[in-house]
Amino acid sequence: MKVAAFDAIHPPDPALIDKCVHCGFCLPSCPTYVLWGEEMDSPRGRIYLMKAALDGRTEMTPAFVSHFDACLGCMGCVTSCPSGVQYAPLIEATRAQIERRYPRSFADRLFRGAIFALFPYPARLRIALMPLALFGRMIRKNRGDHGERREKYGLTLRSWRSPRFFPIAARLGAMLSLAPKVTWRSLFASTAARTPAVGPPRLTVGLLTGCVQRLVFPRVNAATVNVLSAEGCDVLAPPEQGCCGALALHAGRIDEARAFARRTIEVFERVGVQRIAVNAAGCGSSMKEYGQLLADDPAWADRARAFSARVRDVTEIVSELGPSRAPRHPLPLRVAYHDACHLAHAQGVRQPPRDLLRSIPGVEILPFAEQEICCGSAGIYNLVEPDAARELGERKAGHIDAVSPDLIATANPGCMLQMATASARLGRVRPICHPIEILDASIRGVDLVEM
Repeated sequence: MKVAAFDAIHPPDPALIDKCVHCGFCLPSCPTYVLWGEEMDSPRGRIYLMKAALDGRTEMTPAFVSHFDACLGCMGCVTSCPSGVQYAPLIEATRAQIERRYPRSFADRLFRGAIFALFPYPARLRIALMPLALFGRMIRKNRGDHGERREKYGLTLRSWRSPRFFPIAARLGAMLSLAPKVTWRSLFASTAARTPAVGPPRLTVGLLTGCVQRLVFPRVNAATVNVLSAEGCDVLAPPEQGCCGALALHAGRIDEARAFARRTIEVFERVGVQRIAVNAAGCGSSMKEYGQLLADDPAWADRARAFSARVRDVTEIVSELGPSRAPRHPLPLRVAYHDACHLAHAQGVRQPPRDLLRSIPGVEILPFAEQEICCGSAGIYNLVEPDAARELGERKAGHIDAVSPDLIATANPGCMLQMATASARLGRVRPICHPIEILDASIRGVDLVEM
């Protein structure tokens, strides 16, 4: 039996939908439209479907859902839209309707359920990542990190994508292909609860240590603390903090996102900070939306708005601090800076990361083609839509390879994993790091490329 597309519980706002004049400026900025050229896989087409659902002209069929599942939620359309359409609340409301009302297959529910039972919980994720600390080298050889096809381990990732295997095999293969390089040291690294400012304090900053970030890229947190401290910030990283709710929010699991948001607000309220620094673009985007996310909760609405007003990407804080206190040592590096979508498009933060890099003597930022197009990471997108994500990742890696940088910089852990995997498939293994790591290396006077 077909199911009515939307119910009365927070459907997409008709007023926001009506702002779309169907001009088409969003089409070349949409990754799925760039790949497939299909109208209903563009922002304009998806907004048309939302309107049709509100008007009762369509139902929640598999075809309807597939167009929204295919959306990366990258917000490239927001940047290009001359009418100021707010696509983020529209896609989030639509996905919430889908998650609540659409009967996904058992395999799909199982896979998605496993992701959300694991990734937002660092203690569980640590256990899941432990085999990578033991067998990571073998896994990377199997997936061909040096551009070689490896057959000697038997069941290759290519064969896992074969239709003869069970339906979620391609997704499991994608998950394996994205397996990060982790060590026992990285899995058990910790960030000090308090790091004092070097010299007179200028600002008290709370640090979100993240879920994946703290386990897979703890060096990013370490660099963030080092830079903020060197620039005169007291840095507080509450050890009891957990997930911010970004993955849940972007996937339409609104109740889970709200629960994580309340917990995050409560933790940082207790320590009392002037700013909350985030070094993961997807997390920062969601935390800046807490005011909207909890707007209907009388007990939390004001607290959420006050919290969101203090959230900044770490590069914004470095910019806000003004003239640098810590000296910069030269780093002769040609850097390809990739704009993480939830930093550039969702938060509108483009200049601070570039200003941060340009403050380092010797750094050259290299422009490359299609900088505005998503790399294919997009939260859990590269796990649930692996074919499109793979194509976007290799497209991005190819454009970056064309300018031959010394390293790649981006401000999101998902982008770092996605581009590392895509570059490896093309046989181009280059260092990939967060801009704050480059600044940290400059302040400390160390060679970043040798990390």
